[in-house]
Amino acid sequence: MPGIGKIFIIFGVMLVIVGLAFMFGDKIPYIGKLPGDIYIKKERFSFYFPITTSIIISIILTIIFSIFRK
Repeated sequence: MPGIGKIFIIFGVMLVIVGLAFMFGDKIPYIGKLPGDIYIKKERFSFYFPITTSIIISIILTIIFSIFRK
């Protein structure tokens, strides 16, 4: 049973981090507005794909996870 408890704690911490990101995400400058982010706006259609932002967040998370793994 201790394994299930650890999973619940990790899941809870992840939910808190995601919640904080949603609350304060619009106040972080340049996130979602970087060069390379694709934004297409037509008359009745808009498409947004933050490819550069996704790559940068992926690199940051990879570095953080590699630090904590050791």
